[in-house]
Amino acid sequence: MTLADAPPNVADLISNVADLISDRQRAEYEANGYLCLPEFVGPEWLDELNAVTAEFVEASRSETSSGTVFDLEPTHTAEAPRLRRLNYPVDRHPTYARFTFEGPPAQLASALLGGPVRYHHSKLNFKWAGGGAEVKWHQDIQFWPHTDFTPLTIGVYLSDVDADMAPMGVLPGSHLGPLYDLYGADGSWAGALNDADVAGLDLDRVVYLDGSAGSVTVHNCCMIHGSLPNNSPRPRPLLLQTYSALDSYPVNQIGLNSILDSHGGRICGGEASQMLTIGGRRMHGAPDFARKGLPTIFSSQQQDDGYS
Repeated sequence: MTLADAPPNVADLISNVADLISDRQRAEYEANGYLCLPEFVGPEWLDELNAVTAEFVEASRSETSSGTVFDLEPTHTAEAPRLRRLNYPVDRHPTYARFTFEGPPAQLASALLGGPVRYHHSKLNFKWAGGGAEVKWHQDIQFWPHTDFTPLTIGVYLSDVDADMAPMGVLPGSHLGPLYDLYGADGSWAGALNDADVAGLDLDRVVYLDGSAGSVTVHNCCMIHGSLPNNSPRPRPLLLQTYSALDSYPVNQIGLNSILDSHGGRICGGEASQMLTIGGRRMHGAPDFARKGLPTIFSSQQQDDGYS
């Protein structure tokens, strides 16, 4: 039985995940900050994902501007849809949710991070044909800081992506280097490295991660990456999902962390744990008070608050 044929249930999520990648591939990820795994997602999943995605492209025809569901290019029309992104896909259709929480991406994240993982967010970037927008050089962690640097993003190519379709480029080893300021000279958020910092990079070392349908990319949250405009006649749909280690937590009120989808923080392949490590010090945090309401220190110490 292949990974794509495995029944997508939580009980199976982390069984034998260690066999999904080799020790050499784990070492390469740690050293280089990325992986590209050809045809990791099988045809059954791809058929289902592409069918659902086609439904959303069709639905976008009735939209005239970007909103909570779609990010549209300015030239988008009903006759010629041009999508940049489907926002929060796991909230839009159960197929995306099942794939993200129980399917190959969650299994791969568990294999790389060594156990159950914490889901953060997902998106479907289209990079439409005939000039689909570039993504300038940037790092992800500034958009959604965490309590460590374990977060990684797994991208799934829903169709074949060749060098002409502006595949994602990564700068190997840059995840171990500086964390750059992504604000512009005027102090506004730019979401990209400034020109001076880019000029200091050895872009001759960039690796562009093309691949056939079902291939996956993995990049660490500190990796410098980006992509050129897609000037080919074919769109480049890339389904992305971000996970972190179980005891890694997003820092609230910064960037995306305060506006996650309804599943942000969900545990894949295990149970939530209040154990966490900060600054090398291990502690057992209090329960999630949102479940039963905020207790007082008095009710907790007298054990009459239902949190025993």
